[in-house]
Amino acid sequence: MTHEHEHEHEHEDEPAAPPLDAAIDVHAHFITPRLRAAMTHAGHDRPDGVAAIPDWSPRAALAVMDGAGIAAALLSVSSPGVHLTGAAATRELARSVNEEAADIIRDHPRRLGQLATLPLPDIPAALDELRYAYDELGADGIILLTHYAGRHLGDPCYEPLMAELDRRAAVVFLHPTSPPCADATSLGRPRPMLEFPFETTRAVSNLILNGVCDRYPAVRFIVPHAGGALPALADRVAAFAAAYGDTPVDVIGALGRFYFDTAGFPLPRLLPALSTLVPDDHLLYGSDYPFTPDWVVHGLAATLAGTGELSTEQHRSLQRTAAAALFPRLAHTP
Repeated sequence: MTHEHEHEHEHEDEPAAPPLDAAIDVHAHFITPRLRAAMTHAGHDRPDGVAAIPDWSPRAALAVMDGAGIAAALLSVSSPGVHLTGAAATRELARSVNEEAADIIRDHPRRLGQLATLPLPDIPAALDELRYAYDELGADGIILLTHYAGRHLGDPCYEPLMAELDRRAAVVFLHPTSPPCADATSLGRPRPMLEFPFETTRAVSNLILNGVCDRYPAVRFIVPHAGGALPALADRVAAFAAAYGDTPVDVIGALGRFYFDTAGFPLPRLLPALSTLVPDDHLLYGSDYPFTPDWVVHGLAATLAGTGELSTEQHRSLQRTAAAALFPRLAHTP
């Protein structure tokens, strides 16, 4: 064998470089054994119509992160959340998953962060858990589902919670869940296909049209999945708000204050449309692991990293620097 061929084989054995460059993942989920058992017991063994509750462990999550080039990830509980049975059980499960997340993060403080879960729709209990998550567990932010018991974010019932989130200048990650009418509207298909994008659009529109964003400007909201249907419907919502609203609402201006992750399928169509609504430093990376399988995470990351829709500086902002500004504890992760 020639030296030339030896070098060729050495090159072939080298692992491929990760597609992302020290990205911060704002949309990553975790599933503890207790949460899995609670979901199964409550009949959510196929959550939101997907095939199964995916497997998850810290070790597997870190391996996926390393393979994709993700330096740090913010962990949150996905849909259907923790409101699976009664109020007392919801409080207990919220506390359990938050403490379990804090324990996991203590073992990997430079790689993982926590978006704490609240036992909604119980507002007093949610306020207690919010204080505990921030003051005792050191949570990096909060996750809210698009609705609780059929009352979407933006409903007046959430005002005390929004006031406290504003006081803390909280980062709030929004996540869709099946709407109350899902059996009638999902066409028998998994709800993440159609219902989730419209749930996201519904909740964000309600926050804007009901003036929540203006009353509580310190809250930093992160919208998932490149905004769902918002990039396509923003001008329609704005036009109807102008025509039928009692008070003027700057829908497009309000959307520009939200942050948006790129989990799911932002290319080739969603990201260019979204870029017309928000500044570069409001676009973030999201994997949606483990509900998005590891090989899909890697493929979507490669597609995003290779797109010519973004400049080098925009790539860096989307992958890392925008999220580092929101989550400074993870800003120095290599």
